[in-house]
Amino acid sequence: MLSDAEAAELLTFLTPSTRPDVKGRATECILGLSGNRDGCRLLRSKPDLIAALFALTSDPSVAIVKDCYHILINLSADETLHQVLVTDVKVLPVLFKNLQDPEYFFSDQICTILSNLTRLEKTCKTVLKVLQEEMGLAKLVEIFCTEGFNKKSKLHYLAPLLSNLTQLPEARNYLMDKDRCVIQRLLPYTQYQASVVRRGGVIGTLRNCCFEHIHHEWLLSEAVDILPFLLLPLAGPEELSEEENDGLPVDLQYLPEDKKREDDPDIRKMLLETLLLLTATKPGRQILKEKNVYPIMREFHNWEKDVHVTAACEKLVQVLIGDEPEEGMENLMEVEIPEDVEEKLKQADTKEQEELEKEAERKRREEEESRSSDRTEKEEESGLIK
Repeated sequence: MLSDAEAAELLTFLTPSTRPDVKGRATECILGLSGNRDGCRLLRSKPDLIAALFALTSDPSVAIVKDCYHILINLSADETLHQVLVTDVKVLPVLFKNLQDPEYFFSDQICTILSNLTRLEKTCKTVLKVLQEEMGLAKLVEIFCTEGFNKKSKLHYLAPLLSNLTQLPEARNYLMDKDRCVIQRLLPYTQYQASVVRRGGVIGTLRNCCFEHIHHEWLLSEAVDILPFLLLPLAGPEELSEEENDGLPVDLQYLPEDKKREDDPDIRKMLLETLLLLTATKPGRQILKEKNVYPIMREFHNWEKDVHVTAACEKLVQVLIGDEPEEGMENLMEVEIPEDVEEKLKQADTKEQEELEKEAERKRREEEESRSSDRTEKEEESGLIK
């Protein structure tokens, strides 16, 4: 491991005037250190080294800049280094400045670093504050939604960044400001086939926004019309009755025979959780029932194989086909639950998760045994086994 003397010597090599080959060997050494938890923790006590590396992100050598960003990505993935990067090294203003440059070569790396730094609420608050000072959340969304904004970077990891930022109420409310029309720009990305990261990040953002129950009616109204964007990825090619089709949003009616559902089970689960959040309020439940969401969920449930996603679907269906809560309980997000009942609910949820894990493991073993049996049969048929 790196001693204090070795760290001091390395620091002398991390300067703009150092020969490129020497700088390269120094950054390679630190890159190796940053690849494991112990190395990251060691570097946490060397903020001068991290600051010198960050300064070298403007080095003329692309290889050195690439190494430095790789190191910063590794460091930002360790939550114990967040405050060092944000407070001591003060990386945020420079990162946001470079992110706005459509010619900047390493914007994807910046997106990953920012996404890592916003996982925890404390650092996320700092990132949002600096973001609003340096460029603004609306500008971030504009960059994200501008196809080809940066010809050298895809910027997909701006989506998880937005999702992380919307764990904060102030970010959610900013996106849902009725005068800004920001959240509407994100909706088409729920079916963005070129990147599962972009799709998942946007759906995570929408799910977070739906925790603000006062906005449910607006989100489901024609002003936003969020429902088709959440339902379409879950809808399949199954033929519904004429009556069922007529009750659906127009975009969900008479879908083609080649209609495919969302591939990623985690994204399907997030979509269902978002719909379930919208049923927490009486207007939300009424709209989802009036828009005939149940037939889509019925066919989806028949198709779904993942036990965790199936469980999320069943919770939503129970709300859609169940009776309305009694008077005073209409807004499920505002219902006060006694501590003893809340503890029992947590225990029941833990037990349910354990049972789902067991069921998932059982299905996985069955599939492996089935594949193994199929391979044996094919080998026997081809004469490979005698």
